[in-house]
Amino acid sequence: MIDQFDRAQEVEQQFRDNALSRQRKHKVEQPDINNKGERCCLDCGVVIEARRLVFMPTAVRCVECQTAKER
Repeated sequence: MIDQFDRAQEVEQQFRDNALSRQRKHKVEQPDINNKGERCCLDCGVVIEARRLVFMPTAVRCVECQTAKER
């Protein structure tokens, strides 16, 4: 019986290690702010429309670039 528990514990630890590794590799994208305090698209550099930021306050890309990234 103890062998099954040990194996289950090993599998659980591997799962945790893999999850932590994936989390460390995940980069959080920071918004690009120009000298006027406007948020700019990370890909094309165009100022992100205020209308987009109202609906998506965490947006770091313009609609066109975000659409292309999601494809």
